[in-house]
Amino acid sequence: MSGGPISRRRALGLLGLGTAGAAGWATGLGAPPNGRLQPAAQGQELAEPRVLASRDGLLNVRLVAAPGVRLAGRDTTAWGFNGTSPGPTLRVRPGDLLRLRLVNHIDQPTNLHTHGLHVSPSGNSDNPFITIEPGDSYDYAIRIPARHPAGTFWYHPHHHGTVADQIFAGLVGALLVEGVGGEADVPVSGDRLLLVTDTTLDGAGRVASPTTMARMMGREGELVLVNGQHQPVITVAAGSVQRWRVINGCVSRVLPLRLEGHRLTQVALDGVFLPAPVDRDQVVLAPGNRADLLVRPTGSGQYALVSDPYDRGGLGMMDGGPSAGGPVTLVTLAAGPATTPPSVPATLPAPAVPQGPVTGQRRLTFAMGMARRGMGGMSFTIDGRTYDPNRDDQSVAFGTAEEWTVVNTSPMDHPFHLHAWPFHVLAGSAGVPPAGVLQDVVLVPARGWVRLRIPFSDFPGRTVFHCHILDHEDLGMMATVNVRD
Repeated sequence: MSGGPISRRRALGLLGLGTAGAAGWATGLGAPPNGRLQPAAQGQELAEPRVLASRDGLLNVRLVAAPGVRLAGRDTTAWGFNGTSPGPTLRVRPGDLLRLRLVNHIDQPTNLHTHGLHVSPSGNSDNPFITIEPGDSYDYAIRIPARHPAGTFWYHPHHHGTVADQIFAGLVGALLVEGVGGEADVPVSGDRLLLVTDTTLDGAGRVASPTTMARMMGREGELVLVNGQHQPVITVAAGSVQRWRVINGCVSRVLPLRLEGHRLTQVALDGVFLPAPVDRDQVVLAPGNRADLLVRPTGSGQYALVSDPYDRGGLGMMDGGPSAGGPVTLVTLAAGPATTPPSVPATLPAPAVPQGPVTGQRRLTFAMGMARRGMGGMSFTIDGRTYDPNRDDQSVAFGTAEEWTVVNTSPMDHPFHLHAWPFHVLAGSAGVPPAGVLQDVVLVPARGWVRLRIPFSDFPGRTVFHCHILDHEDLGMMATVNVRD
C-alpha cells in the first residue's frame, strides 16, 4: 500500500512508539536536554576549511574518512575528512582532472558523490554503486567537462543505507568550480563559504542515534552548525559586497534563509548563475540545494542570518519536525559604519539554456505507505517500488531530452535529486516561478508535483535519482536511470 493519508495513531502503533517516544526526539531547537553536548564556542569569526586547489589541470587529493573532529568548539567522536568537518574545500576548473583517493577509516561501507557536478557516472567517476569497505581505499578519477559552469557544489558519501548516518556524523565538504582561467565570476570584496550542517551530540561528543520515528520523518539535529562552528560571526567592512556561498548539507532540514535588516541578492542556484540578480526577502534551500548570495550591509550593527521555521509535513502531531519550532541563527553579520553599498551587475554569466525537442515524457510517483506485513515501519517508494541497485527503473536514449513529471502523493515534502544530469524546472503545483537555469534539487510539495526538462547529454551511464531527505533515500526512496548510448 502506498500513498493516501496515514493516521498518527496507525503510524505510531505500527512503529511501536507512544507519543512520549516521538516527543522525546522532537526536542526542538532551544536549550539541549540533559546529556547533550553544549557548544563551547559561539560568536567567533567564521573560519573556512582548508582549500585544496588544482594546478596545471590536475587536483590530486587524498581524503581520509575517520572519527575525531572538533564541532562547536568541542572535541567529538563525530566523523570528518582529513580530521575536520567539513572536510577540505576542493577547487577545480573546467577541463581539470580530479584524482581522489578515498580512505575508509570508519566502521561502515562508504563511497563519494560529487553532488551537482555534471560528470560521468560510470567507472571510477561519480559512481554511486561503488562500495569501499572499512579499512579499504578507492581511487576516483573525475574529469570536469571543459564547458562545466563555474559555481558552488559539494561532496558527501552515497553508500545506500548509510548516507544519512554518515552525513549526520559530519562527512561533508565543499567543491567549487572556478571560472575559466580562475577569474572572478562577479566583482565582490569577499567570497565566503557557509556549509550548513546539523547533528545531535551527547555529553561525551558522540553522535546520537535516531529513533525509528526520526528516520521516518527525516532526522533534524539539535545543533545547527556553519563550517562546523556554532553561530559564528562574519565581519564586513563598510561599502563592501560579500558573496556568500551557502550549501544546505543537512540530512533533512529545509533552510528558509533570511538576513535581518537586509534583502538577499541571489545570483546563483545549485552552482549555476541566474540570468540576473534577484532580490529576495527569503531564500529557501532544500537539503542539497546551494545558493550564492550577495550581501551588501546597509548600516553598522549586527544582523543575524537565520533559518526560519519550515513545515515539511508529516504524521499527525509530528507535522513539520523540529525545524517548525522557531528561527535558528546560523551566522551574525557584523557591519561597519553605514555607507552607500556598491551596485550589482544588471546581468550575470548564466549558461545558455539547452534547446531542442523533447523526445519522451515520464511520470514518476514518490509515495509513503505502510510496509508489507512482517517488515514493520513504513515504506518509501518511487513508482511503488523500493530501491534495487540491480534493476533499471528508467532507460533513456543518450543525447535526448525528456520531460519528467514528479508527483508526490505523500503528506510530506520530498526534495527530488538527479545525479549527473541537471534539469530545468518548467512548472510546479506550488506556483513558484522557475529559476530558468539548470539545477539538481527541487522540492516537491506534499500532495503536489513538479515538471522537469532533462537533457541527457555529454555522456551515457547509469546512476540514481532519489529523495534528498536522506533517511528516506536510505529507506528505499531511490531509483536507477540507465542512459544508453
